[in-house]
Amino acid sequence: MAGLSLLTGSLVMPGAAGLMGMDASHLPLLGLYSVCAIAVSGMGALTLLAVFGTPGMLVVTLVCIGMAVPTAGATTPLRALPGFYRFLAEFEPLRPITGGIRSILYYDAQGDAGLAQGWVMMAVGLAAAALFGFGVTGWYDRKGLHRIAGRKPEKTTAPA
Repeated sequence: MAGLSLLTGSLVMPGAAGLMGMDASHLPLLGLYSVCAIAVSGMGALTLLAVFGTPGMLVVTLVCIGMAVPTAGATTPLRALPGFYRFLAEFEPLRPITGGIRSILYYDAQGDAGLAQGWVMMAVGLAAAALFGFGVTGWYDRKGLHRIAGRKPEKTTAPA
């Protein structure tokens, strides 16, 4: 995921700034921030897929799209959303990521304009994904459980 995020983020920046003429005075910072945001979001999605198996795709869709996009505050102000979405906006990771991008593009990359909170929430999201993913899949492995339907556990013997 880290490699793919580097590739994706590196392709998006020239397209946005070069082809579409986006005014980005802090283009290297925006590129780095974008690569990190893509990596953290992707690793979180892969964690949910690893933990929940095939139903994890539905969980990823609900968590990363269905709940995160409305709460990001990028298209609709939070005050205009129902209370449920305002509650979710307190801990959904897309809102601080959007605030960091907004800070880079419009507020001269100032930390107190949302950039610092974006970096912190990305670090928290990465740590949570790693702890949850490695913890649950490690537990699955110790118990001999599998997340693939219909697959029987393999019997292993300890070396003598």
